[in-house]
Amino acid sequence: MSFLERAWSKRAGWLILLWPLSLLFRCLALLRKKMQQPQRRPASHTVPVVVIGNIAVGGTGKTPLLITLANYLRQQGYKPGVISRGYGGQASQYPLAVTVDCAVAQCGDEALLIAEKTSCPVVVDPDRESALRFLLANEDVDVVLSDDGLQHYRLHRDIEVVVIDGQRLFGNGFCLPAGPLREPVSRLCQADFLVVNGAPSEHLQALATATVMELRATFLVNLSSGEKRPFAGAPFKMGAKVQAIAALGNPDRFYQLLQQLPYPIEQFSFPDHHVFTEKDFAQRGVNAQQPVVMTEKDAVKCRQFAGANLWYLAVEVQLAKQFRDGITARIDALAK
Repeated sequence: MSFLERAWSKRAGWLILLWPLSLLFRCLALLRKKMQQPQRRPASHTVPVVVIGNIAVGGTGKTPLLITLANYLRQQGYKPGVISRGYGGQASQYPLAVTVDCAVAQCGDEALLIAEKTSCPVVVDPDRESALRFLLANEDVDVVLSDDGLQHYRLHRDIEVVVIDGQRLFGNGFCLPAGPLREPVSRLCQADFLVVNGAPSEHLQALATATVMELRATFLVNLSSGEKRPFAGAPFKMGAKVQAIAALGNPDRFYQLLQQLPYPIEQFSFPDHHVFTEKDFAQRGVNAQQPVVMTEKDAVKCRQFAGANLWYLAVEVQLAKQFRDGITARIDALAK
């Protein structure tokens, strides 16, 4: 966690000094939105576009939600495609069609994980409008999901899904840099669906469109052998120490899940989207004889050097039927 993030979470009083900059940020963001946002759906948008994003910096659970929604839509007979920024990757040219053989250094960890977990066509491009045009021109899809991009105003969207961290909520309520918000809380009123990751808050219960998303740990999967062990109980030998490694916007939720295990937990945090090398573990003092547990998103970056002690935590996203039905109803209405 950076210095500013710690200050936001503690609601440090000195942040009020940055309030004028927050006002300037809000004004510039609003001006940019008015200048770039299309007034109507472009003729090239032949299918509904669903943006899944957030208004706060850091991880809120957007990617697990998108994966779950994409798989659900496929089960219902839709043909979803996905566009993404490809954050953490650097391709030689864009747009880039992501396959399961794509290098993380090219497409980014989230895009690769989405391609692997959904079998949907995935295209990355810093310009999401360009990614969308490429996807529609080259793939047979009838709905497009955008991984993040709520503030990518050039991208026309038909449905907005905003994901909120049920623990951190909106921090101190200020926009950047005095707080963690990219847009003010009032922006939530313009979204079509609100999804709260974790226990619902009394502040959100009054919002009729809010639904709760629960992440449930299911298995520990060995990255080297593919062996699965149930998360419940004691999957490792007694006396083991679990070394939790995370390169996430909000690693605390991951660490809290691991607290359910009957072992001491040692935490090793890295910057969000950090590209791991084998040296990272040695330099931080990770014990190769003790189990290492990561998220699946981080694990895709460690396959090349994974030892027998490296595991990732598989999770299952639970969504209310009301939310699933609401999304499909909106998609069907737009497709007519």
